Amino acid sequence: MPCLLAIIVLAFPRVVLVLMWLLSDSLTRAYHGLLIPILGFIFLPITTIVYAWMVNSHMPLEGVNLLILVVAVVLDVGSHGGGARYYRR
Repeated sequence: MPCLLAIIVLAFPRVVLVLMWLLSDSLTRAYHGLLIPILGFIFLPITTIVYAWMVNSHMPLEGVNLLILVVAVVLDVGSHGGGARYYRR
């Protein structure tokens, strides 16, 4: 079941963010406002989900957890860069 959840998050991160906002208060606990989740929805959705998960699980942002957050940023940035490279051809 956790693997299926990870696949859904990676395949549809914006849908997961909307569902998190509608069905739970984990985004409001992680981000104390509305601006950063909206920017995360637009630019870095996987990073927004991973950071909210870490804050709500009371995980420190150091060591392996920081590596997980960096991988999420790389996945988000890679998805934007791949699209630009495709359109240049």
